[in-house]
Amino acid sequence: MGKAEQTRQFIIEKSAPIFNKLGYAGTSLTDLIQATGLTKGSIYGNFENKDEVALEAFRYNVRKMSHRFKSEMDEKNSYRQKLLVYADIYDCFYSDGFIEGGCPILNTSIEADDTNPVLKLHVKKAFLNWKNTIAGLIEEGQKRGEFKAVHNAEETAFIILAIIEGAVMIAKLMDDDRHTKSVTGHLRILINSL
Repeated sequence: MGKAEQTRQFIIEKSAPIFNKLGYAGTSLTDLIQATGLTKGSIYGNFENKDEVALEAFRYNVRKMSHRFKSEMDEKNSYRQKLLVYADIYDCFYSDGFIEGGCPILNTSIEADDTNPVLKLHVKKAFLNWKNTIAGLIEEGQKRGEFKAVHNAEETAFIILAIIEGAVMIAKLMDDDRHTKSVTGHLRILINSL
């Protein structure tokens, strides 16, 4: 990786938690300068504008989250165990802090829905990829006889995502993982009933 690419990556990594915590509208150029220790010229020498930094920060946070899911799922033998990874991770997603500010898909979707159509498009794509991953796990589990074939994989994936994102919202609102654990307990019941 060349120096310019290293600088660009550095800006993304330092900006990602800022955008995820403060949102697109709440993040100022001053915030980015403070987080990176770079000048305005250095930031805009590597990115066209704040929109581009925000988009790359969002992508970075989603990759980080996806990598965690995948690495933990790779250690599991059954499709049921792989799905249960979501409940395990989200039990303490709020206090764990592996992604500062919480779920980037939830955070960014709420903010971008009416204000930033380009960012909203990328959030929708990330969400649908996540839904497809969950549906794929369910379909593979059905093929292997782990799950009942009566469940619609796509519909079940949407329900799982609604439970997960609802749990994150409650944890953030209440500043407490205790409520999340109650919700993820119901997620486990759903997954074990498949």
